[in-house]
Amino acid sequence: MDLPVNPPIAPMLAKSVADLPEGAFYFEPKWDGFRAVVFRDGDEVEIGSRNERPMTRYFPELVAAIKAELPERCVIDGEIVIPDGEGRRLDFEALLQRIHPAATRINLLAEQTPAHLVCFDALAVGDTNLTEEPFAARREALERALSGAGTSVHLTPATQDRVTAQEWFGQFEGAGLDGIVAKKLDGPYVEDKRTMFKIKHERTADCVVAGYRTHKSGPDAVGSLLLGLYNDEGTLASVGVVGAFPMETRRELMKELQPWVTSFEEHPWNWQRHEEGQRTPRKAETSRWNAGKDLSFVPLRPERVVEVRYDHMEGVRFRHTAQFVRWRPDRVPQSCTYAQLEEPVNFDLGQILS
Repeated sequence: MDLPVNPPIAPMLAKSVADLPEGAFYFEPKWDGFRAVVFRDGDEVEIGSRNERPMTRYFPELVAAIKAELPERCVIDGEIVIPDGEGRRLDFEALLQRIHPAATRINLLAEQTPAHLVCFDALAVGDTNLTEEPFAARREALERALSGAGTSVHLTPATQDRVTAQEWFGQFEGAGLDGIVAKKLDGPYVEDKRTMFKIKHERTADCVVAGYRTHKSGPDAVGSLLLGLYNDEGTLASVGVVGAFPMETRRELMKELQPWVTSFEEHPWNWQRHEEGQRTPRKAETSRWNAGKDLSFVPLRPERVVEVRYDHMEGVRFRHTAQFVRWRPDRVPQSCTYAQLEEPVNFDLGQILS
């Protein structure tokens, strides 16, 4: 492979801001998938991830689509996504299943849940390195490069109109998107730097603290708190974790939580009593991404309530790690139900990808 920009590339990143910035910006939907920098040099295709590891083997159907729908020589920044069975929302759980060691499994899923590539920047086209060009010029080059795109490779919508971007922020969440990204019109492509801006949805929920995991530094500090919500059947379901604490707070939490430590026999997440297939923290005690990472936990009596910030749900769980807001001693655990969660208005993903 011999391109003006060769792998590996650490993609340009975005920093969170509270609102859409004023000024000369392009606004785009923030896609919720796997970030990917695509390199094509004739029949050679490589798909690099955000951590610069190749993902090519996991998406054979995208390799074929890239050869069919992108210029013969190009480097494109984008996002790998999978629509749900009806094509109305993004399905991140289906995307996670694609990271699998068995080629037979990958090939089967490539047929059952084919991935799409949404493109939002051009680093090189032909023999031209575009990384020093302003984004406005790169966007024009990207639009030309995708003029022959078909059903699997898409150009992300973009607008310079702040009002339109604000409408997208409210509408597109219903299709499973994550917010809005703002890019300076005159900004170059800068590897591994947060030179873009992202505006994400933010909500709060009161959750039951049902356990904790110890911190990697040692057994005297809490790594993360396990969160639960009661469903309509009155069962405490695992919804995610909160884990961003200063080290001093982690050690204080370890001492503070000891009176609530209990046995699994007395805990609602006693896996021996759960039906086969029900999702609990004990169902997967090692990480999908790091087979050596221990995800077992210390059970706590589900009596304490914490308020957390979250962006959106993926099925019955928080899509991303929640953020601690405050303890809620005024709330009883049984009041922490799914009913408190705000549901986004439905929006058809096909209208965005078309």
